[in-house]
Amino acid sequence: MTEHPAYGVLREVTPLASVLLAENPSPMTLEGTNTWVLRAPGVEECVVVDPGEDDEQHLRRIAEHGPVTQVLLTHHHHDHAGGARRFAEMVGAPVRALDASLVLGSEALAHGDVVAAAGLEIRVLATPGHTSDSISFVLDGPGNTTSTVLTGDTILGRGTTVIAHPDGSLGPYLDSLRLLAELPPGTAVLPGHGPELADAPAVATAYLAHREERLDQVRAALGRLGPDATPRQVVEIVYADVDRVLWPAAEWSVRAQLDYLRA
Repeated sequence: MTEHPAYGVLREVTPLASVLLAENPSPMTLEGTNTWVLRAPGVEECVVVDPGEDDEQHLRRIAEHGPVTQVLLTHHHHDHAGGARRFAEMVGAPVRALDASLVLGSEALAHGDVVAAAGLEIRVLATPGHTSDSISFVLDGPGNTTSTVLTGDTILGRGTTVIAHPDGSLGPYLDSLRLLAELPPGTAVLPGHGPELADAPAVATAYLAHREERLDQVRAALGRLGPDATPRQVVEIVYADVDRVLWPAAEWSVRAQLDYLRA
């Protein structure tokens, strides 16, 4: 198995899911955006999840692994959905997402929906928090001995995700992590960025513990700074050990944490 990352190479992760890594690495996207190509063994057509940026080369690479029957989006951020409309026109497939403004030629998705395509059943989980429209996909199909969940940016392959305040919100995010923690043990995580992970419930539980720790740190910072402290002041204390290039993103999360605590 080729190690992650492998730009331009479709890498099989499970019998039902392969990943094509976009060449858009950054502190926020890690190695780049994971575009997932899903199909049952022996089925020609596929479902594409998160075609990524409006990047001609990457979109054409994805199209080479078609025919594509549906395009699914985990959320609206441009590194996941920016190229969706162009890609859909390229391959002649509908786009589906929770946010109706992203939908093209089909219907919006909702929690509990099951998308039957490419020999698979793809169950939709509403997992808001990173953004208000974030969803995850539980994947099932013939010969699938390991349960898998595509988490977009709700769970990453490395590190923890940002609460993209004000669209994102901490309360719903904690509820989403609790939902993912209830998946069967050993459910593999196929994330929007970074390498796959072996156990979604374990990772979600660790994320919850991390969020509780951060909330305690924010409470302590407010105790030192006073209740009217700015998010930036809190970041300088709580995220002092984090690379300063990530401080603007950390400030989004702090704003979400402050809203949560003040509510």
